[in-house]
Amino acid sequence: MTAEPRFLTLAIELARNNVIDHGGRPFGAVLVKDGQVLATGVNEILATHDPSTHAELQAIREAATKRRNPRLDGCVMYASSHPCPMCLSAIHMTGIREVYYAYSNEDGEPYGLSTAGVYAEMAKPVAQQSIRVEYVPVRIDGENPFDCWMRVKPV
Repeated sequence: MTAEPRFLTLAIELARNNVIDHGGRPFGAVLVKDGQVLATGVNEILATHDPSTHAELQAIREAATKRRNPRLDGCVMYASSHPCPMCLSAIHMTGIREVYYAYSNEDGEPYGLSTAGVYAEMAKPVAQQSIRVEYVPVRIDGENPFDCWMRVKPV
């Protein structure tokens, strides 16, 4: 499939309007299914003080809620800018297999709005990253959480 410019245009308009109308950060996202807009989102970090309220995640939340399903297979994400690693991870985990964006990390760099450094950090082996991530195999008595899940998970 190829990108549909009208959806990228909408993502850019959402980003611009988020700045002008709400004093928000310049990021917008449009989630499309079968050529129709399923959900949109803008970056709401400054309004909510929640660092996870990126435009792509807001669109994913809206779509998953509407569909009553965390899987978004067959959807296409259109973003005003290159998705950050957090958003790209959520895109992978929801089954979205196509992403198109209008502005690159290089475009955002002069404005302090690039996530290229985070991508570079995450490309390192976990043991070499700047945060400590350590496996500590603590176990508790009784059924472990994974066995609980297998027993009660929805079919």
